[in-house]
Amino acid sequence: MRERLLRAAGRGDGLGDKPDYALVGIVRIPESETSPTRAIGRRVLWALITLFVCSLVVFLDRHGYRDAKGGTLTYLDSLYYSAVTLSTTGYGDITPISESARLINVVFITPLRVLFLIVLIGTTLEVLTERSRQAIKIQNWRNRVRNHTVVIGYGTKGRTATAAVIADGGRPGEIVVVDEDTAALEAAAADGLVTVRGDATKADVLRLAGVQHAAAIVIAANRDDTAVMVTLTARELNPRAKVVAAIRESENIHLMRQSGANSVVVSSETAGRLLGIATITPSVVEVVEDLLSPEEGYAIAEREVEPSETGGSPAHTKDLVLGVVRDGTLYRVGDEHVEAIETGDRLLYVRQGERG
Repeated sequence: MRERLLRAAGRGDGLGDKPDYALVGIVRIPESETSPTRAIGRRVLWALITLFVCSLVVFLDRHGYRDAKGGTLTYLDSLYYSAVTLSTTGYGDITPISESARLINVVFITPLRVLFLIVLIGTTLEVLTERSRQAIKIQNWRNRVRNHTVVIGYGTKGRTATAAVIADGGRPGEIVVVDEDTAALEAAAADGLVTVRGDATKADVLRLAGVQHAAAIVIAANRDDTAVMVTLTARELNPRAKVVAAIRESENIHLMRQSGANSVVVSSETAGRLLGIATITPSVVEVVEDLLSPEEGYAIAEREVEPSETGGSPAHTKDLVLGVVRDGTLYRVGDEHVEAIETGDRLLYVRQGERG
């Protein structure tokens, strides 16, 4: 069954073999925010610089030009000639007559004319060059993306998980969202995240998101069977990544574990427990929500053991320790296996939130 599921997942669209320009519209790299005034000002500045450079070149070679009114060109004449030449007006009252002046027009002023037009008509040409620019950005991103977080599904669970990662110090540019829903991808892009449009059960789509180089994979699919398929494929591509998945039914926990998930969250049962607790002791729910919000109040965190704590009891540290992680296994405080802290342990503790 496992092999059959993996073969089905591997039958993608060959996205990994496509050139970068063919991925435009599938992969979307977040744009840096620039105000319209600043963008227009920058283009005007480049246009003026181009005009100045062109006029200076003409002035330095002024003896190679003929003016209809006679006499040698002044700098004002050079500036005038540059303006009408770069704008392709070309009145013809000033013309290059020497071999050197004509050569400079061909190899230098003509490229400047193209640059001048690009700057002045930047908005139109930007649309035409957007595909190439995006292809270059995609290529650069694929070459450097490493140890990032991949989020499968950007619904309520995926969006909340992403916000928690960012609140805990993650950078939006190091989070990749995979989804098939255009509206969800637009929301993720608006949040400054890299997005990949496609079916996350396909290996090619996950490779495109860089799953093989990811440090963590968050699976927030809407269906449990989809979550199992994505987990199988992701684990096959990356045996070392931390895979965290959310499912609706607890009966599927063992399937997720067998598929390779490190942590499994049963969303429906967790919400049901909180609802039940809230009817009796609503303050407990407030504390739980507080602990799950890293940016305020208290938060649950993990840290390395300090040298002074080695050999002591987890209950006697400076922090409120909830558990000890030893060799990848979590032991609760009071467990006989962790009566004394050892070098290499990690402590799960309650810390003050960012705005607490």
